[in-house]
Amino acid sequence: MTVTVAPVGESESRPPQNAPVRGRWLARLVPAAAAALSGLLLYVSFPPRTLWWLALPAFGVLGWVLRGRRWKAALSLGYLFGLGFLLPLLVWTGVEVGPGPWIALVVIEAVFVALVGVGVAAVSRLPGWPVWAAALWIAGEAVRARMPFEGFPWGKIAFGQADGVFLPLAAVGGTPVLGFAVVLCGFGLAELVRVLIEARRTGTVRKAAAVVGAVSVALPVAGAVAARPLVSDAAEDGTVTVAVIQGNVPRLGLDFNAQRRAVLDHHSRETVRLAEQVKAGKAERPDIVLWPENSSDIDPFVNPDARAAIDRAAKAIGAPVSVGGVVAKDGKLLNEQILWDPEKGPVDTYDKRQIQPFGEYLPLRPLIGAINDEWTSMVRQDFSRGGEPGVFTMGGARVGLVTCYEAAFDWAVRDTVTGGAQLISVPSNNATFGRSEMTYQQLAMSRVRAVEHSRTVTVPVTSGVSAVILPDGTISQKTGMFVAGSLVQEVPLRSTRTPATRVGIAPEIALVLVAAGGLGWAVGAGLRARRAGDA
Repeated sequence: MTVTVAPVGESESRPPQNAPVRGRWLARLVPAAAAALSGLLLYVSFPPRTLWWLALPAFGVLGWVLRGRRWKAALSLGYLFGLGFLLPLLVWTGVEVGPGPWIALVVIEAVFVALVGVGVAAVSRLPGWPVWAAALWIAGEAVRARMPFEGFPWGKIAFGQADGVFLPLAAVGGTPVLGFAVVLCGFGLAELVRVLIEARRTGTVRKAAAVVGAVSVALPVAGAVAARPLVSDAAEDGTVTVAVIQGNVPRLGLDFNAQRRAVLDHHSRETVRLAEQVKAGKAERPDIVLWPENSSDIDPFVNPDARAAIDRAAKAIGAPVSVGGVVAKDGKLLNEQILWDPEKGPVDTYDKRQIQPFGEYLPLRPLIGAINDEWTSMVRQDFSRGGEPGVFTMGGARVGLVTCYEAAFDWAVRDTVTGGAQLISVPSNNATFGRSEMTYQQLAMSRVRAVEHSRTVTVPVTSGVSAVILPDGTISQKTGMFVAGSLVQEVPLRSTRTPATRVGIAPEIALVLVAAGGLGWAVGAGLRARRAGDA
């Protein structure tokens, strides 16, 4: 097969040299505006909105503006797309610390999107370009999930699809396959529109290109329909009644930690209140009780008053409680989940493994301190990492622990399931981020994880939104924000491993290899074309 590729440095999109100045400016400004606005459109497709389908035209426009571009133009357009998407998506990172960290994060993360834009432009002349381009996007997500500072997967396309028709594909190959399907469909739409416009202008239809566009749209939809049988909320190992406790915090913002005892008392009080409702016959008795991350920032292993408050709540409810604590051991500071038995007290622990840079530890501390002393004072001591996945045996059920930020990382969720978890709990603390969209974005992640691994997922949060999510991704109960409350529900226990659970990282590796193959083909074809031109 012969592929015609413009020599490196050439582009069909470049305006003629003799074009009027106004025309040349429009030729630059229109694609730039389209790239930024399509990035904004992608943001709008994310929770708390349920406009998941807007991701398709967003990638359609991106494919249109990048087609045939030189690498410098593609880099700029890709960066604008990244800014349009990530600036509003991540605005919550600056809620309490000001715009500096937010802008810095977006500026860095958008570089990865810009580099993907260069790759998409390079493969845009290849046969079947939507496949190569979609694989490149997932390769970019794979890199973002790993670097810098061990990665930041927030903004994965899969996390915007909790309400979408493509969601069952999460059970096939996890977030990489789900995201690939969405991006492929969007680029396929771009190819179909391009073929139709060209046919209207020339009177001829490029059949091969039309087939590529149609298949790129139809295949993801067909795959999602075929994957529906993998999605089930049937109980395989019986059921368990869970209680999700949201105690609320004294006030919003970073300084909620100044009243750590009040936060602990709120959760203890809400658990005791639930116990009274159970005793009065107004609520079902839970088999297990789940508290959020940071529900006891007072170390109960060294503070008798904290231990007494937790013990009192556990004895009142008469069920094991998973408590989120901040614990100091052997000079290390740990974000820890503690399994608290009503009779024996603490019997097991799980230490958070994927800790949050600039939140739980401070990379480049001397440099950051030189820029702004206040930022270093927010993280006075770095947290240490746990080394083992957490699976608690509670009330006859195996509960996998995924603490807050860890829910964004594929491996951190998967290995609780391969470790035997029959349901998953995602204890979180979103009080720092006020009433921003962060809590809804994280809730959507948990919905995707429920389908990906076919497990019930509970989300106990200090200040909301706490939720119970069934294995089919539906939210069966949820609380409001900054209110105290409890959710009690009988949920199914499951042990089946989805294809996504079994294959793990393999789909992501395969898509990265596809991306590398397409990029290598495009670069090789461009070099051959340049040599032919020189000859």
